[in-house]
Amino acid sequence: MSNTPSLSAAQILRGLLRGGFKVVRQTGSHIILRHVADTTRQTLVPRHGRKNIPKWLFYEILKQARISADDFLKLL
Repeated sequence: MSNTPSLSAAQILRGLLRGGFKVVRQTGSHIILRHVADTTRQTLVPRHGRKNIPKWLFYEILKQARISADDFLKLL
């Protein structure tokens, strides 16, 4: 996991959408996604400008989405 690349919010969104998530709603710059098949899997991605998402937040998003980092990186 230490070699995880620094990703932008757009890249994380793209990976989650490819992984079966859909955008449920957006409140300001926070995008809420829910898995199509398993609606208990939900996460939030902040989209604040062009900055990359910090790694700790990236792992929290994956934890909420219940997807491993290796599986997520394959979706990219």
